[in-house]
Amino acid sequence: MGTSPEITMILFVAVGCFMAYPEAVTAKHTGITRHYTFNIKPKNIIRLCHTKSIVTVNGKFPGPRVIIREGDRLVVKVVNHVPNNISIHWHGVRQLRSGWADGPSYITQCPIQIGHSFVYNFTVTGQRGTLFWHAHISWLRATVYGPLIILPRRNESYPFVKPYKEVPILFGEWFNADPEAVINQSLQTGGGPNVSDAYTFNGLPGPLYNCSAKDTYKLKVKPGKTYLLRLINAALNDELFFSIADHSLTVVEADAVYVKPFETNVLMITPGQTTNVLLRAKSTAPNVTFLMLARPYATGMGTFDSTTVAGILEYETPSSSLKNRPLLKPGLPAINATNFVANFTSKFRSLATAKFPANVPQKVDKKFFFTVGLGTKPCPKNQTCQGPTNTTKFAASMNNISFALPRTALLQSHFFSQYSKGVYTTDFPAFPLIPFNYTGTPPNNTLVNNGTKLVVIPFNTSVEVVLQDTSILGAESHPLHLHGYNFYVVGQGFGNFDPENDPPNFNLVDPVERNTIGVPSGGWVAIRFQADNPGVWLMHCHFDVHQSWGLGMAWVVLDGELPNQKLPPPPSDLPKC
Repeated sequence: MGTSPEITMILFVAVGCFMAYPEAVTAKHTGITRHYTFNIKPKNIIRLCHTKSIVTVNGKFPGPRVIIREGDRLVVKVVNHVPNNISIHWHGVRQLRSGWADGPSYITQCPIQIGHSFVYNFTVTGQRGTLFWHAHISWLRATVYGPLIILPRRNESYPFVKPYKEVPILFGEWFNADPEAVINQSLQTGGGPNVSDAYTFNGLPGPLYNCSAKDTYKLKVKPGKTYLLRLINAALNDELFFSIADHSLTVVEADAVYVKPFETNVLMITPGQTTNVLLRAKSTAPNVTFLMLARPYATGMGTFDSTTVAGILEYETPSSSLKNRPLLKPGLPAINATNFVANFTSKFRSLATAKFPANVPQKVDKKFFFTVGLGTKPCPKNQTCQGPTNTTKFAASMNNISFALPRTALLQSHFFSQYSKGVYTTDFPAFPLIPFNYTGTPPNNTLVNNGTKLVVIPFNTSVEVVLQDTSILGAESHPLHLHGYNFYVVGQGFGNFDPENDPPNFNLVDPVERNTIGVPSGGWVAIRFQADNPGVWLMHCHFDVHQSWGLGMAWVVLDGELPNQKLPPPPSDLPKC
């Protein structure tokens, strides 16, 4: 007589419960366990003279700061008190053999339903720096996000000057409307969603917006001191330029990986990326107030929030009044300054030292070529839509496959070998099925296919992926995020990738290591990673509108042969769909 999947799951949990989080028994765990409780609950908040109820963690917006050290175990109990289903993603954490805690809904877990809870339990191994956590279902990320700060191990120092103070600055996007209603309307009508009403620094829109002077982020500094700014782009749909008037910034880290330091007056940061910079205050306090500004870098043909968020940098002085100080404003690149962005991005390099090596795969076992861009879906019969035509809806895809979320979590389906029951298929194309001039004249047929298609690769496969933007419905930059892994950015360029002439120019010495990279507008980027982390891992555009339209896919990385190369059973409190 056969054993039901439910009984099988109970047996797996019973046998493997002590192994559910293998870092405790297989890794040299020198850190401590840090406990947090996240109560997901509503809170009334006023921004832009508009009062609304938002979804928060512990009533905070942005959410609470999570601080750990490299090697620490993090245990976070998430309790859902709102009608929305919820899950939390620990963005950039590699989740080595702890994929059950990664958090994207319907990928590694079913979402947490109202009145239920789930404990995220994992150890941060081999990582230090700035990451962040956020909701990973629909558009709840608009208000449910916060910093995840991973300090070096005790008695370990930064590879740069020790800052006087460390300051997280989170870039966000504020909607007067309910973001869930915004995306639901977009999916129903097939049109582009309404854009946000403001950008924010740490939840505050600042003086350039209506009735928001009192809601202004202020950074106070002491003369001669060095500050580490932990910059996080948590905006839903916009890449952002950032600058501080009359101050240069030294970039020292990207996506929780140290980089070769370089100076800049302007940064560009995509949703999902983090950048640590050193700000050295002037030696004497000037009688001036300095504006910090952020506004979008936008390349698409659709509408976007073109406003600017302002914060204030003030020098602490013992007596002089702040009211009569002149206000200095920084310059920012043009909104579509693609060449500036390409030049800025090219400056990022790994440290590539003995202590912080760049372990980029020198040889590749499997190569993939993924087109990334927009497309269309047919409008339902007897309905008028608001897509590119009144008979189509906007869609997004990779290799012309628009990713459809399943009703059951992919990782659970994979672990219990249920994919034959129609949850997903393993035929995601490694290359476009119909090649075309990707950045030239777009094809007449812009329709995409729908499916929950995955790529299966053996444990420890070395992978190269070329991500190619397309001109279908307009060339556009796309920030691509890979769960479960960092990757090395070995090459990028404009136009169509040339498989003969571009690879010889790849940087295999000190390429930057990231978890999120912007695919250039009208161009391509090449990444490499070693598939040494078993599980099911989502790769998707970090513009939430594009993710909602289907711009994503998932990798299945099989178990290795050794016990410490296998994914353990799920925790007993894993949410059910």
